[in-house]
Amino acid sequence: MNDLKVVPAGDRNIVITRTFKASKEKIFDAYTKPEHLKRWLLGPKGWTLPVCTLDPKPGGEYHYMWRHEDGREMGMHGVVKEIHRPDHLQTTELFDEPWYPGEGVNDLSLTEDGTTTLHTVVLRYESKTARDMVLQSGMHRGLSESYNRLEDLLRIM
Repeated sequence: MNDLKVVPAGDRNIVITRTFKASKEKIFDAYTKPEHLKRWLLGPKGWTLPVCTLDPKPGGEYHYMWRHEDGREMGMHGVVKEIHRPDHLQTTELFDEPWYPGEGVNDLSLTEDGTTTLHTVVLRYESKTARDMVLQSGMHRGLSESYNRLEDLLRIM
């Protein structure tokens, strides 16, 4: 099911929704286990996630380092603010080489309805400028490709 929506909300938020044919438990595991993250959280073709550490508890830290086949690297780290398995995960987001001002907050909510789960991520930024920079980054393409990989992974989990 590729019903991905990426929409601005208010001055500082982006709301991302997509429905998956999977339980919220499987989706939650895909977000909180590095062995799963390395298989789907890759963005556009050509990227890998060779560094993926995550301590999925309140106050736990994570660090992701993506590497492109041309040698470029991009890192991101943050802290788990809230975790309520299998419904909710909130983390901070700070890129190793900042490309937008300030810190972001990622708020994942999973709502199951029979055989499908509505996956909602609210991204909150410190300013409208930061939010707009993220929207203009081409994130929709990377999200779409990552979520397609996630859908494939969920089928075999």
